[in-house]
Amino acid sequence: MLVFSVAAWAPLASADFIEDSKASLQLRNMYFNRDFREDSGQSKRDEWAQGFLLKVESGYTEGTVGFGLDTLGLLGVKLDSSPDRVDTGMLPTGSDGRADDEFSSLGLTAKMRISKTDLKVGTFTPTLPVLKHNDGRIVPQTFEGAMITSTEISKLSLTGGQLSNVKQRNSTDEQDLQLNNKNKRFSGAVAADYLNLVGVEAQLSDRLSLSYFAAELDDVYRQHFAGLKYGRKLGEGTLNADIRFFTSSDYGRSAGGEIDNQAFNGMLSYKQSGHGLGLGWQLMSGDTGFAYVDGTDPYLINFSQINDFAEAKERSWQVRYDYDFASIGIPGLSVMTRYISGTNAKVKGAAGDGNEWERNSEISYVFQNGMLKNLSVRYRNASYRSGFSRDLDESRFIIGYTISLL
Repeated sequence: MLVFSVAAWAPLASADFIEDSKASLQLRNMYFNRDFREDSGQSKRDEWAQGFLLKVESGYTEGTVGFGLDTLGLLGVKLDSSPDRVDTGMLPTGSDGRADDEFSSLGLTAKMRISKTDLKVGTFTPTLPVLKHNDGRIVPQTFEGAMITSTEISKLSLTGGQLSNVKQRNSTDEQDLQLNNKNKRFSGAVAADYLNLVGVEAQLSDRLSLSYFAAELDDVYRQHFAGLKYGRKLGEGTLNADIRFFTSSDYGRSAGGEIDNQAFNGMLSYKQSGHGLGLGWQLMSGDTGFAYVDGTDPYLINFSQINDFAEAKERSWQVRYDYDFASIGIPGLSVMTRYISGTNAKVKGAAGDGNEWERNSEISYVFQNGMLKNLSVRYRNASYRSGFSRDLDESRFIIGYTISLL
């Protein structure tokens, strides 16, 4: 398929089309263990798998209008699993309750450029405030649709698009977009035909950037986002602020029932000599929890390894510490730890105000030279405790390596 795609474009190929092309193969090996600490049901999710991600991005043909083609090939392979340990999110589970031995998919994206405006149609892995794909397993979640981006005005980026189908991170099937219904926040995980989105990002100075996005999940919800990022030198270090605000409401036929949420969240962090200290705050107001597309990562400060802390009325805070060992002569080695606490959550079916907390720790190393250069090793650990959900402990061990092909 890949050879055919390139050959089909050969008559139009220019030096830019060929010379500006990029290709890479990313290898990702992951062991995932989630141990539930209480209640009935499956007690453990435990699997080991290997992911392959082939990414080929062409340049553009010459002329006023340039054309190109991108290819994304994904393959997941089972290394270890059993029926009593499935559903880690890494592998599809068949009707017999066993994880599939492998799964694969191919995504093509046609693109066209006029001046500094790009139109793309096909497969996407968006990283936008109103739609952020999940890449937390062996292969990423992907979407189908059309997107247009423009940077005709200096320091200003415009984005618009419509996405209509999704392939989840452990699936080869195209599915309708759905409303995330964690803890039965809404009337159901209803499906929608498409998500429309528009956005603008402005880099006002080296220190300050502003952004605004709006999205509509067809007949389910309408959402607006405003963000501010600011950074400056303070003493011998750097102070950074990341402020985010969402407002969400039901829309059209209100297929998901009432949606009424305002989410204010932000992080203030200070970095100096390899040390980083961050303080975060997240406040949910309105009558419901936060709305987002199922399977995606909500763009919230306190979205973490396990939880999103986005129930109705929930208040949560975070303290985070990072250290980069390059400051003491060990480049590539870094650690992170954080603690998030949520209170006052209003959860359907739960008595009183709900409380929950999560603790994350992470250590990673990227080899800097020798035969193992650019090989990454990463360990992530989390503990989650809640008054209305199952307690659990989780570990992930990830080995990654990217091979540049072009």
